[in-house]
Amino acid sequence: MFNSITKRSFGFNLLVVVGIFAVLGLLFFLLLGVITKHGDTLTVPDVYKKNIQEATMILEKEGFSVDVRDSIYVDSLPGLAVWEQTPARGSVVKVGRTIYLTINKVIPPMVQMPDLTGLTFRSAEMTLHSLRLNVGDTIYKPDFATNTVLQQLLNGKTVKPGRDIPEGSNITLVLSSGTGNTENPAPDLVGLTFLEAKETLSASNLGLGTVIIDPSVSDTANAFVTKQTPPRRNALNELNMVRAGETIDIWLSATRPTKDSGVAPAAPVTTEQPE
Repeated sequence: MFNSITKRSFGFNLLVVVGIFAVLGLLFFLLLGVITKHGDTLTVPDVYKKNIQEATMILEKEGFSVDVRDSIYVDSLPGLAVWEQTPARGSVVKVGRTIYLTINKVIPPMVQMPDLTGLTFRSAEMTLHSLRLNVGDTIYKPDFATNTVLQQLLNGKTVKPGRDIPEGSNITLVLSSGTGNTENPAPDLVGLTFLEAKETLSASNLGLGTVIIDPSVSDTANAFVTKQTPPRRNALNELNMVRAGETIDIWLSATRPTKDSGVAPAAPVTTEQPE
């Protein structure tokens, strides 16, 4: 055969080679539709919120391949449930197409609690959402800085910044409602311990302002209030009035102050003389 090929002219052999490639090319294009399953399409089913095992079984039964490409944590979904699918449900794709799934994690990741104190509600909300935390209840409390965060709570307890908490946790925000319109007499804090004074202020919807501590104090919680601003009474022995949300400054000492036990003089009583 080699001799018969070599004895033929170069042009003839070239035509033979071209003919062979032409036949192979024709066969390839004729079989291309079969190889690529051209025209064979399927509609992607909806596997959103289905367990990964159930979703895989549904997709493979329809003729798709399945690949889990990512995971995320969503507190409203059960663990291992499908959160996202690509291509999306209802898409018309070729048979055998790979469907990529994003599933929900079983154990929520931990994130550090941010410090929201002093932020506006909007800023606090954006900060929580950026860390995949949720805004829970909002509680309003009188304070001069309107609509700012006074406290951050988790499960009813104060949560400190930097503490690790589960992603998706609901954070309750205590917000300032501003100062009240009604004036009430300033409470008398002189003689109370620091803890008692804080409780009294809280019960009166008043804030604790500046705390000045005497060098002799070794136990702040049990130190005594020796002075407050504004005081209970002014220089004319009249009650000082304060509004809810305002603050009172206090001075602390290790020694309980001696309070004046005297009673403020009563206002004179006038009687009308009969005509």
